[in-house]
Amino acid sequence: MLQVTGLEAAYGRARVLFGIDLAVEPGQLMCVMGRNGVGKTTLLNSIMGVLTPTAGKVVFDGKDVTRLPTYERVRLGMGYVPQGHETFPQLTVAENLQVTLEATKHKDKRAVDEALEVFPRLKEMLKRRAGFLSGGQQQQLAIARALVTRPRMLILDEPTEGIQPSIVQEIEEAIERLHKEKGLAVLLVEQYLELALRLADGFVILDGGMVQRTGTADDLRDEEVKRLLAV
Repeated sequence: MLQVTGLEAAYGRARVLFGIDLAVEPGQLMCVMGRNGVGKTTLLNSIMGVLTPTAGKVVFDGKDVTRLPTYERVRLGMGYVPQGHETFPQLTVAENLQVTLEATKHKDKRAVDEALEVFPRLKEMLKRRAGFLSGGQQQQLAIARALVTRPRMLILDEPTEGIQPSIVQEIEEAIERLHKEKGLAVLLVEQYLELALRLADGFVILDGGMVQRTGTADDLRDEEVKRLLAV
């Protein structure tokens, strides 16, 4: 479904990614891990077209999307939830979802109801401005907005970072349900090894802007993995 080959990226003269290869199969949950500053967010931004790669190729569902703008990738089925609980703070929860719906190709109002089924807590807050939600509630809204686009792959950048434990549990359960029950492919950047052990089918560990280790969830218990993730 997603094939990344030889991907390189830089900010000005500072190179960040060096020949990244990554594949996500239909229905697979792939976890990207690594210490802070190793290039995880840069990788997702390059996959989504937020940052233009300096070399390499990104193929989604057999189509070369390396040079496509972000909105075209979303229309092809790539749903992206960047770091930082990004919402429209001055709009209500309902308006955030409606604005996203109006930007989709399908414009099916049922998509909003489907997203709210994943995060029922938001149903009670439809008239509340997003800027007044807690960080965890804003993250749920950010994921719900991505789901309104009806993605075929959900790309999440540390969705549990800095969030209260009760909502972390809800987000984890939602990701697991989307993956296992609905067969949604997921590319997840996650710092917490225990969460990755519970959710991931496979993993990639970055270090120094390069892939240092890949494997299945069972391989996450190896000592080398713990060393690569140690702060």
